[in-house]
Amino acid sequence: MKDDEYSHLSECGGEASYGRRGFLQRSMALGLAAAAANSMFGTTAEAAGPKKGGTLTMGLGGGNATDTLDSAVTSNGVALVYFGTLGETLVQISPTGEAVPALAESWESSPDGATWIFKVRKGVEFHNGKTMAPDDVVKTIQRHSDKNSKSGAYGILQQIADVKVDGTNVIISMKSPNADLPYLMSDWHLVIQPGGGTDKPDSGIFTGAYKLNSFEPGSRIQMERFKNYWDPTVGHFDAVNILVINDSTARNSALQSGQVDMVNLVEPRIAGLLKQAPKVIVESSVGRAFNCFNMLCDTTPFDNYDLRMALKLAIDREQMLNKVLRGYGALGNDSPINASYPLFDDSIPQRAYDPDKAKFHYKKSGHDGSIQLSTSDIAFAGAVDAAQLFQQSAARAGITIEVKRQPSDGYWDQVWNKEPLSASEFSGRPTQDQMFSTLYTSSASWNDTQFRNPRLDTLISEARGELDKNRRKEMYSEATLILRDQGGVITPTFKSFIKAYRSDRVTGWQENPNMDMMNGKAAVLCWEA
Repeated sequence: MKDDEYSHLSECGGEASYGRRGFLQRSMALGLAAAAANSMFGTTAEAAGPKKGGTLTMGLGGGNATDTLDSAVTSNGVALVYFGTLGETLVQISPTGEAVPALAESWESSPDGATWIFKVRKGVEFHNGKTMAPDDVVKTIQRHSDKNSKSGAYGILQQIADVKVDGTNVIISMKSPNADLPYLMSDWHLVIQPGGGTDKPDSGIFTGAYKLNSFEPGSRIQMERFKNYWDPTVGHFDAVNILVINDSTARNSALQSGQVDMVNLVEPRIAGLLKQAPKVIVESSVGRAFNCFNMLCDTTPFDNYDLRMALKLAIDREQMLNKVLRGYGALGNDSPINASYPLFDDSIPQRAYDPDKAKFHYKKSGHDGSIQLSTSDIAFAGAVDAAQLFQQSAARAGITIEVKRQPSDGYWDQVWNKEPLSASEFSGRPTQDQMFSTLYTSSASWNDTQFRNPRLDTLISEARGELDKNRRKEMYSEATLILRDQGGVITPTFKSFIKAYRSDRVTGWQENPNMDMMNGKAAVLCWEA
């Protein structure tokens, strides 16, 4: 098989052979720029002229003593970083939201988007010296597809009907067409392991720029540069250490004193003060994570369209952005989709605080009496303050909101998705399809507004198999408008990932809205100052 061609694939419904031209055309349709056919890491690193050497020490919050090297069963911010440092997935998401090659050199689909062919990168070595093969990829996907693995990626892999090896390729057949499959393969749980990690999922053997030296869950992880790593343009430090520091005050003090070089989870309320510390740089990226207030559309009084619209118009988003997030974020528009998503429609008007229109819809709803809003410190950072601001802005529209502060213990089990109006947050997803399918379609397992709209369901289902980027954007735009205007979610703000580092120790930082700490790749992409 030639490097620049794909042969005809058996059992693909008699489709014609897929050539390089077809691959590029389909890649363009999915938002993958031709220039991104090389590593997403190498271009930036070469342009910046990094140097090798030194040790990076990160102070990270979000870890605990139950952390593990089995990527299937971890979900916190510390695990995101150490798996992003030690391991790699088939696909990565660029800072601009495009799917770009990692352990897969390229990919293409059948014309209907039901069969996908990933060309596995050659010459990649695991940390134990074994050469990575397509079979390792297949077995990784199969392991995470098994419900007994309890994998965080289990849900997104249920759309796969079959996965197999064909030479240097991995062929994935879908139960129904899915134009987003490359994005799904970027899920950080799906780091490729020898034999898929089936025999020993917590062995700590991966393909990343750094290999593991020691692992103390909830305390310390020590790694060193992997000399046989396939991409010499990244992985610049000689060693990377992670110290788990869950207390925010201790974490920030460690940065200022020089005990650590980089920290995550900087709180908005102290970010301004931290900026004033000598040699400390505070960075922020507005991502897909959003704060929200959920109305249950099947429960009185929120089964009334006019009451829902009244509350959407009665919230002062600007005030919440400035007072709760201290400017570290962006305005929400009563949908989970913002400019971080590649098919975002920026022509949709931004909803603004309008007490007069809110009063009109409130009167039209016929509702009388107070409205109870449940909130808690654990709902999101500043959720109690946000609820009180909502109470004040709604009062100016003649709407009485009673703020009920709930205990943090048991909030997600006893309040979220049970109380008719409650505060919540969500971290977002790599694609619009995942976001809508997780929370807002009628059959969504986490439908926390109980909103059901047949037209929205149809749009999301059809867009999943639509390979024309412009047509998909139109479909997602219509779905967003339906949710924005008829749904039960009030999204006042999207929040920023805020982190900080010492300018005398670290350079090469890149803004990345996908996930925290440069999508978990800060240690791989930065270098010594």
